[in-house]
Amino acid sequence: MPRAMWSGAISFGLVNIPVKLFTAVTPKTVRFNQIDSRTGSRVRQKLVAESDGSEVSRDQIVKGYELRKGDYVIVDEAELAALDPDAGRSIDIEEFVDLADIDPIYFDKAYWLAPDKGNPKPYALLAESMAAADKVGIARLVLRSKQYLAAIRSVDGVLVMSTMSWADEINRPETIPELDGVTDLDVSEREQALATQLIESLSAPFEPEKYHDTYREQVLALIEAKAAGDTELVSTAPQESSSSVVDLMAALEASVAARAEAKGRHPASTADAEPATTKAAAKKKAPARKKATAKKAPAKKAPARKSA
Repeated sequence: MPRAMWSGAISFGLVNIPVKLFTAVTPKTVRFNQIDSRTGSRVRQKLVAESDGSEVSRDQIVKGYELRKGDYVIVDEAELAALDPDAGRSIDIEEFVDLADIDPIYFDKAYWLAPDKGNPKPYALLAESMAAADKVGIARLVLRSKQYLAAIRSVDGVLVMSTMSWADEINRPETIPELDGVTDLDVSEREQALATQLIESLSAPFEPEKYHDTYREQVLALIEAKAAGDTELVSTAPQESSSSVVDLMAALEASVAARAEAKGRHPASTADAEPATTKAAAKKKAPARKKATAKKAPAKKAPARKSA
């Protein structure tokens, strides 16, 4: 069960709502330790001074900002805290915006916000009001000595906060030479029609549960096999095709044909093969399938994604 990693208050106008912060995502990464290949014992890293190689304990380490090579300004935690003594205990909502106006490229980590200190009514009121208004709160907060921009949303009656990158942290397309002229390239109607047909044939409702980390599964299988003494390990990596199609039209036509053949082998998915106009009409008649227990708040509508 996740533990609260921070507690403070959501502040907007003159309203303060005590909350706790919980991480919403737990990465399932296979972690390896560093091992001495000669002895099989674990390797430990030590902090040492660059000047003489002597070991430094963590309580002797302070923050330093490098002005010039080898020239540092030392800043302690008390000085940083004095800049804004309340910054570490408040999530300040500055304005409310439409979710569709936020490019997903700005989103970083997600956290659950839970009510704190007894009375959950102000929290519930904010969540319901944001859902009714279909708005997202844009806020600032300080976590671990760093200020973050954040977006707060109401999702099924609870508040979720996503930290965001600042505008000057985003690498714009114009700063990448390989993207120069891409938007000026000519695409034929036939090429676009085939590409659109392929996209439609691969379109489906987003169901995150059907995707899983196959590389992690292979790494764990490798570890289990080696632990069991199996030294003859077979690679499950997909084999590269011996003939690569360099012609774009041929590649598109081959992809569309392969998709049509795959659908022929799976008649249950014939609904996917309906023309785009038919599917669009069907969507108006019946909403996308969802879980019976899920109560969808207005703020959870999927926005039209902008291209990054």
